[in-house]
Amino acid sequence: MDILSNTPAPSTAVDSCMPDGFALNSGLKVTGSGVLLVGGEAFKWRPWLRESKSEVAIGSRGSGTGGVLGGKLLNAKGQFDVDKQVWGLLDLAWPKPDLLVLGTGRSIVPVSPETRRHINELGIRLEVQDTRNAAAQFNMLATERGVQQVVGALIPVGWREGK
Repeated sequence: MDILSNTPAPSTAVDSCMPDGFALNSGLKVTGSGVLLVGGEAFKWRPWLRESKSEVAIGSRGSGTGGVLGGKLLNAKGQFDVDKQVWGLLDLAWPKPDLLVLGTGRSIVPVSPETRRHINELGIRLEVQDTRNAAAQFNMLATERGVQQVVGALIPVGWREGK
């Protein structure tokens, strides 16, 4: 029995995870970046960009890889570690969402204690999964609980850690 069968999926539901972005239920395609899904809105999200650093496209010329995304998301311990500014939109969101579903790319990556602490200080719980499962969980929870309660932060599945 499907009790949510008559409930429409939110327009920010993720239809597909592509190597370089996402296709959303609304027909919008976000390419060349990750996506931050907050309050029923979709935002391009590039947490790998740091101050004084430029975006890196690895393999975009001559290798036939189609421009795999790259940059720096992991610290020396292999943990997902990003600047606090990456979460600036969550500082502004009102009412505060209850849960952040973080998709870390092709596989699950542990989150650094500093990043986890910052998200917890915002009053938001954190769930970490690979991007495909995180997108499915975001879709289900946003339909079930509403887009005001759940935030999705997704790294493309084609992400490659670079310098």
